[in-house]
Amino acid sequence: MAAPKLKMRLGDLLVHEHIITNEQLQQALNSQKSSGRKLGDTLIEQGFLSERQLLEFLAQQLNLPFLDISHQKISPSVAALLPEVHARRLRALIIKDTGDSVLIGMNDPADLDALDQLERLLAPKKVNLAIVMESQLFEAFDGLYRRTADIESFASQLEEEYDQSSDFDLSATFADETGDATVGKLLQSIFEDAVQMRASDIHIEPDEHQLRIRQRIDGVLQENILNENRIATAMVLRLKLMAGLDISEKRLPQDGRFNLKIKGHSIDVRMSTMPVQYGESVVMRLLDQTEGILRFEETGMPADLIARLRHQITRPHGMILVTGPTGSGKTTTLYAALTELNQSSAKIITAEDPVEYRLPRVNQVQINSKINLSFSTILRTALRQDPDIIMVGEMRDKETVEIGLRGALTGHLVLSTLHTNDAVTSALRLMDMGAAGFLVGSALRTIVAQRLVRRICEHCVEAYKPEEQELFWLTHLVGERAANIEYKHGAGCQSCQYTGYRGRIGVFELLELNVAMMQALKREDAEEFTKQAALNKGFRPLAQSAFDYAEQGIISVEEVLRLVETVDVSG
Repeated sequence: MAAPKLKMRLGDLLVHEHIITNEQLQQALNSQKSSGRKLGDTLIEQGFLSERQLLEFLAQQLNLPFLDISHQKISPSVAALLPEVHARRLRALIIKDTGDSVLIGMNDPADLDALDQLERLLAPKKVNLAIVMESQLFEAFDGLYRRTADIESFASQLEEEYDQSSDFDLSATFADETGDATVGKLLQSIFEDAVQMRASDIHIEPDEHQLRIRQRIDGVLQENILNENRIATAMVLRLKLMAGLDISEKRLPQDGRFNLKIKGHSIDVRMSTMPVQYGESVVMRLLDQTEGILRFEETGMPADLIARLRHQITRPHGMILVTGPTGSGKTTTLYAALTELNQSSAKIITAEDPVEYRLPRVNQVQINSKINLSFSTILRTALRQDPDIIMVGEMRDKETVEIGLRGALTGHLVLSTLHTNDAVTSALRLMDMGAAGFLVGSALRTIVAQRLVRRICEHCVEAYKPEEQELFWLTHLVGERAANIEYKHGAGCQSCQYTGYRGRIGVFELLELNVAMMQALKREDAEEFTKQAALNKGFRPLAQSAFDYAEQGIISVEEVLRLVETVDVSG
């Protein structure tokens, strides 16, 4: 097709239509000379107009349709008519295929070189254009160009290589460069797909007749089933080699780690193997080191809680606990605190299992159970290293708890985590583990409990009317005002893989112990401690904090009720 052209220069058109002023145009042009960026990008960057405003204006001037593709269901097979490498390079996506023509979404329809290449690549099909937002284009690329086909192809290829081997000798397969390369390509595709989909974990689970590859995306597992179940052995062997584990040991669990470079991301992989009925199950936690350590503001913690927690972590001594189940973001909160505390005037020692992020100036020690280097051993030694701040990865046993509490009483700030459901039960849990009440009541200062909940996808958010049973539970949670809230949910779209959710946000409760609570703990009076915690004016339970997000339209009613199921709201 002939490239569409504007009758006037873009900047002059925008001024003529009173979308921007002449002064704004001149300011953008001056900035463009130094940056070399396109004028449209410069105008958006400087806040003179939005991307949608610019593209809708361009569509009108060029007589082209402007499409919001986040609400369009695009077939992966249709998108695949233009290979991913070309789609990303040319910033073009096939939206519809009518047989003799294709509708292509582009962010810059005036890119003549890209148009020429598209016509050559898709000939003899006719190319029709639509204008789409660049951010939506890249989200669609990640969702549509999955590695599923590559994974299935390499799995099938690996299975065929086994079939051609009469004795099915796994060691021979790895001695052969072709077999080793196929396993490597298969695993590379699995990791690329996981990074592309923002997965936090990869599960490889052999079954009797199938192999399950599952990814945890926004806290929920999504499954891909391969029929080539025999290849699991080769995959586990290759992963063990990468993690430096004992490849001959299949009867006992093993833990290891390795680092990968995937699409410009530095991924730290924590790997755990476990013997199961049909082989070995592997779970890998993916930590994207390129994103760096989050600050409190980036976790979703409300501003008032951040201010209170910052005050607590600057106190010279006492224990601060961060609690919640596995995968609730406890380590992220601890590292955010350590980052703020990491000053030249403070000596910080950590005991971690494993060390997830490397921090300059911080003395980080890795737990090693094989040589009896436990939390309690490190903690005992750390107290003789003249520290100001000690971070213990987890309070796992009575000895660690008691040493940590005594350290907090002797002039040290002690940070740690605990696996409990909420802040109130955390203090009681320390006593359940064997710590004396007077120690807990004297040393414990602050408890943060947290969860990660799924955000509503911003591209398909819409109004939602709760069902009768849902409204009953919401009313039980916050009272009659629950019936007067305008709730939201995600309808499902291309951007969120039709789940209605994209990304997660933290829900927090912060319990600062006052004198009455400390005295109750010293007397080991659990009932009085719980009562005093509920009376604390600054304490807002997790479930109510989650409801605040639902009221703001950030999370759905479903996510609130899912969280309510995990915490006690009876009080």
